[in-house]
Amino acid sequence: MPFPPGVTLLYAGLGCRRGIPASDLAGLVHDVLQAHDLSLAALAGLASIDLKRGEPGLLQLAEDLVLPLHFYSAAHLAAFTPRLSHRSATAFRHSGCYGVAESSALALAEQLGGAPAQLRVERHVRDDMTLALAWIPASGG
Repeated sequence: MPFPPGVTLLYAGLGCRRGIPASDLAGLVHDVLQAHDLSLAALAGLASIDLKRGEPGLLQLAEDLVLPLHFYSAAHLAAFTPRLSHRSATAFRHSGCYGVAESSALALAEQLGGAPAQLRVERHVRDDMTLALAWIPASGG
């Protein structure tokens, strides 16, 4: 998906319990973007931990938003631990990493953006879902 020059791209990291419907995930994405005055059109991709590779809600969300969905191993996400706003022992027990949403957002931003990323929106928790947004500050945003 081509983006016009000067558009600040956002990369979403998502965590969720099994069985969360795409509509709930979409509601979280829309609400967080709106709360931070960010545009859905700026989303360049979605990411999560590879344990969620077959999660229907995530797959449907990516299809509905027409965005690529990337998955990362806990070992890959562990490299981002020092940059997390919060380290969750519960997340670590379930997934092997301390923060799925933030670390997967950072991993995706660096993979697709090709430069060091920062969290644009720290993890937002709703029910059994988490969302974080990363960006490449040098890209104009």
